[in-house]
Amino acid sequence: MNFAGLWTKLRGAGGEGLTLPVRDGVPIHSTQVSRAHGFDLLLVWVVICLLCLGLVMVYSASIALPDSPKFARYESTHFLVRHLRAIGVGLVCALLCTQIPLRVWERAAPWMAMGAIVLLILVLIPGIGKVVNGARRWIPLGLMDFQPSEFAKIAIAMYGASYMVRKMDLRENFWKAVWPMLATVGLLGVLLLAEPDMGAFMVIAAIAIGVLFLGGVNGRMFSLVLLVLIGAFVLMISFSEFRRERIFAYLNPWDEKYAAGKAYQLTHSLIAFGRGEWFGQGVGGSLEKLHYLPEAHTDFLLAVIGEELGLVGVALVIFAFFWLTRRVVQIGRQAIALDRVFAGLYAQGVGIWMGGQAFINIGVNLGALPTKGLTLPLLSFGGSAVLMNLIALAVVLRVDLENRQLMRGGRA
Repeated sequence: MNFAGLWTKLRGAGGEGLTLPVRDGVPIHSTQVSRAHGFDLLLVWVVICLLCLGLVMVYSASIALPDSPKFARYESTHFLVRHLRAIGVGLVCALLCTQIPLRVWERAAPWMAMGAIVLLILVLIPGIGKVVNGARRWIPLGLMDFQPSEFAKIAIAMYGASYMVRKMDLRENFWKAVWPMLATVGLLGVLLLAEPDMGAFMVIAAIAIGVLFLGGVNGRMFSLVLLVLIGAFVLMISFSEFRRERIFAYLNPWDEKYAAGKAYQLTHSLIAFGRGEWFGQGVGGSLEKLHYLPEAHTDFLLAVIGEELGLVGVALVIFAFFWLTRRVVQIGRQAIALDRVFAGLYAQGVGIWMGGQAFINIGVNLGALPTKGLTLPLLSFGGSAVLMNLIALAVVLRVDLENRQLMRGGRA
């Protein structure tokens, strides 16, 4: 092997002497970490660290569940094995997805949106969809229970980016530019609320609105769309006694009327954070996970992290998601500056997805937002959620890789 030639190639890939282009006054920059690899290695390591932390904490939060009659037939490692299997499948799929050019994803985007709608219809059919805790959200596939709403998130990010590229010349016209996109989101919303899964609908709506805004939709039209969606959420809460009770419980969780009912999860989550103090009780030291805090390994995993790793552990998780979101959005801005609008809008849509869902989950766990059933991306137990998170981020890595190839004078 010619090591001298290889070293020359690696130095060239590092971009020595490369003048970065500037567009609209924004420099197109690349992360300084491991440029020779052709992709953002630090982003990969942050994702791996979150996956590893999630694996440890899911095991810690679920190890005592077999003591409950509901999970008596499970082994103590049941959720650990399933989570590990989901991560393994997700990493393999992610590796494959990084090999697919963005132009292929762009052509497939409308079909992915149609596939998401079909899957959301199928999951509502008795005998196909699986009911858990009164919600029909999963399709059993043997290896894992697949949740179509998770696929719908990546589908709407792809479709929204593709849609804005196709409608770029019509973005000032509401009926031609915005209304068809809103109709698609509305159809997804109706199907999701039939499950019911309002949390997933909120995330999908946020992705769609974000992509429309970043795609340059007229400000007045964007404000109108935002007001319509806010009004829709207010109406859904107003006409649903269950959701109204959740809001009242959130406002006063320690009231006797709610503490043992609608606010039960929230109060025990706050107790967990209180017990954690600065440095926590140590891994495995949580008491709230011992059948006091429901869904400790899924929606309220952060509360277990807070109890076992303390304020320091929670702060590191929040910082990791802040950095991850910021970096993904930067990759999107870089792609748009290189005239790769689909790739850029998709990456920014994923940034809105990851950052928005993490923000909601963290807010719910800390009592800053009303209780809502959303997992913490990359950390919480959930096979299809982890799978779709890894695939979405793998495509973002592909965006970054093609950006770097273009900046070196090559082809994406």
